[in-house]
Amino acid sequence: MTSLAYRIRRTAAIAVSLAAGSTLALAGTATAHPAPQSGPGPQSAPVAKGLYQSAYSERNHVLWATSAVGRPPVTQSGLVKVDPRTLKVRATYTPPVSRPETGAVEAVYGVAVDDEHNTVWTTNTRDNSVAVYSQRTGKHLATLPGVPHAREVVVDERHNLAWASSFGDGSVVAFDTRTYREKRRVTVAGSSPAGLAVNERSGTAYATDLANDRIIEIAPGAAGPRLIPTGDGPLSIALSEDGRTAYSADQAAGTVSVINLRRGAVTRTVPTGAGALSVAADPRSGRVLVANRGTAGVSVVDPRKGTVVDTLNTGANPNHVRVTHGAAFVVAKSGSGPEGEDVLHRFPLGR
Repeated sequence: MTSLAYRIRRTAAIAVSLAAGSTLALAGTATAHPAPQSGPGPQSAPVAKGLYQSAYSERNHVLWATSAVGRPPVTQSGLVKVDPRTLKVRATYTPPVSRPETGAVEAVYGVAVDDEHNTVWTTNTRDNSVAVYSQRTGKHLATLPGVPHAREVVVDERHNLAWASSFGDGSVVAFDTRTYREKRRVTVAGSSPAGLAVNERSGTAYATDLANDRIIEIAPGAAGPRLIPTGDGPLSIALSEDGRTAYSADQAAGTVSVINLRRGAVTRTVPTGAGALSVAADPRSGRVLVANRGTAGVSVVDPRKGTVVDTLNTGANPNHVRVTHGAAFVVAKSGSGPEGEDVLHRFPLGR
């Protein structure tokens, strides 16, 4: 659902082009690229040391990944541009230096793509900020401070907003993706916002509250946030294609919770494995994928039956899972590359 506005605009442009009898071209937006297709089997490739998350650009047919190595001062970090078919690194962009006295850079951790404005958004966790980069050139465009321990970022292209979780002060912050100005800040006292998801149809944002085992729902026009209970230690969240159901990866419990958002209640709890860290929903099959850091694999869950139907073997420390066009991209912090790099996996998914 993260590229809904771009897909709507692209579909409209194609319709106009075909009606006019002209050649297919999207002037002023983007050239259509083939989506990654399900291959004959899984692929794996070393990408960079310190991999964290990935995000797919439909507009540019690129997978963007973040990397940051070590504890402060972090001097090695990169925004990595990866070919989603071959998993080869096309380019790596180094964040700007944030502390000249130590050589520390504005290390990147969370990542989201804005295809509407051809940018990439990152969280700079150790610098308490988020940043914006050009997808076309990799140029650093802006740093937006005031997001203590910024953990994740998600883009609502239809409403021109980027939402960031401010883990350090219990806030969820929205920035205008055109002007980079702060548009909204919702603070829930005592909360620890971590994972994020957004329903682009309604403009409603969701954040997991790691400290209080609940989801923070922020709806347009609502007087305040709605708090929805979920599993033990929710770290990541995803939405079903219709936006009626949420799934939380519950790190402490090693489960995925299935939440009916209308009722505001958990309807199923499915054990997946120790350290359930990241969750993604497959819009084609309706299945849910959960990266379990403690069990070296990704569980494929049928949320209707409440069962694990498959396991994708990733090796040590799967950290993040992203599903797009029938494939799952999994970042594994295994350090198993020839020079100690972490590994990116690509798994074709059945319908």
